[in-house]
Order: sequence, then structure tokens, then C-alpha cells
Amino acid sequence: MLCSLSSPLFHFARRVRSDGFRFHVDNLSSAHIYVRLRDGETWDNIPEELLKDCAQLTKANSIEGNKKNNITVIYTPWSNLKKDGSMAVGQVGFKDNKKVKRIHVVERENPIINRLNKTKVEKYPDLRQEREDRRSELRKKDRAAQQERASQSPLEDLVAQSSNQDRDEDFLDDFM
Repeated sequence: MLCSLSSPLFHFARRVRSDGFRFHVDNLSSAHIYVRLRDGETWDNIPEELLKDCAQLTKANSIEGNKKNNITVIYTPWSNLKKDGSMAVGQVGFKDNKKVKRIHVVERENPIINRLNKTKVEKYPDLRQEREDRRSELRKKDRAAQQERASQSPLEDLVAQSSNQDRDEDFLDDFM
């Protein structure tokens, strides 16, 4: 199940693309909120408003966290999650603790939760096919960029070698 809220960025999911980010209430049982960034966006420049929405949604979907004030929501790239066989169901660790960021949530803000819940849409996408489509799209872009680089550099070299424009005016004097 994939539950999309407000935009194609929010997701409750069991399986997510590897370029997403996971939000979770620190030290409490809670839903995991996944955010899929648009092309060109990085986790270093996530808008403050989106972070606040994610933190509020994560808090609201935590049984314990929803009842408490002053909680911490952590978020990290999906690729930073570490799971081994000794961990309990739903428990994960982190490969690099430096890639874990924290947001302090003072209290639940109902207007934010209500706004997000009004736009809630449930979907059951074929995540494997989405991943393959995305990989195919990235390969096409890489091939196009390689072809562009390959077609430009030899021509530029040939033009530079055959041009008299940059020669010294008395270059023939060097032969005598």
C-alpha cells in the first residue's frame, strides 16, 4: 500500500525507492513516513515547510508520540538504513549516524494534519516496475550525455588544430 498525502512526496510504504528519505519518531513506536524527492533535489535542501509537514505527520501517526509533547522526529536517507537479523520487526539502525537529522516537535498542529489528511490518496503501485522504469530513464539520460560529450570533444579538437586564428603572425620565421 502506498498512501500519498498533499503531493507525490509523502508516502507510507513497506517498499520505497532507494532515493527516498525515512522519517520516524525517535525512541517511540511510530509509522515510517517516506519522502521521495523530485529530480535535482537533495536532502540538504529540503524546504522547511516540507520538513515541518513530515514531522507533524510522523507524530500524528505514532500511537505514543501523538499523545506526547516535545518529541524528536529523525530522518535519514533510505540508503543509510541498516537492518540485520538480530533486530526486532520494524527496528532499524543506521550505517552512518552523521546522516541522521533531527527535528523537534513541540506539539501536534491539527491544521497541518487536517490539511494533509484531506489530500490523502491510497494507491497500490507496482514498485518493482517503477524502479525499472526509473533506472531505464536514468540510463537513457546517461547515454545521451555520453553521446553528447563524445560528439563534441573530437570536433572541438579538430577545429582547434586546423585553425590559423591563434597562430603567431611570424610563425614562418621559426623555420628559417
